[in-house]
Amino acid sequence: MSAAGDPCWAEQVGIQEAAASAWIELAENNTALAIALMQDAANREDRTEKHIAMEIRLSPMRELLGELLLQTGKPEQALKGFERSLKVVPNRFRSLAGAGEAAAKAGNQPLAQSYFKQLLAMAENSDKERPALVAARTFLNHKP
Repeated sequence: MSAAGDPCWAEQVGIQEAAASAWIELAENNTALAIALMQDAANREDRTEKHIAMEIRLSPMRELLGELLLQTGKPEQALKGFERSLKVVPNRFRSLAGAGEAAAKAGNQPLAQSYFKQLLAMAENSDKERPALVAARTFLNHKP
């Protein structure tokens, strides 16, 4: 793509490649490299010029970073990733669900409640058995 004179799309492909490589490294138990690669993908995406075609991306890199950090037992850092994603793409289902889960695992119960309530309100008329919605209801209905 670069050789064809399209550096913008070449960078987008590079970002996706870094993200995919991060998940491969995580599967191979190379946690530090996985986090570094996903952080790089998120930082690169942050620096890219927003193009109308990119509004339909499947997953923001900050959201993917949050998910990866949750899987590696770093809920506080994951929460920051999800929150940064929500600033760019508000009310995104996976980011709200991830932020709620990260806040709960980080011990911030009020923040977890807030994110889970937003998630349930947004998905009020959706499939009630989605795992993230079941987890949100379970968390909110749990009495310590």
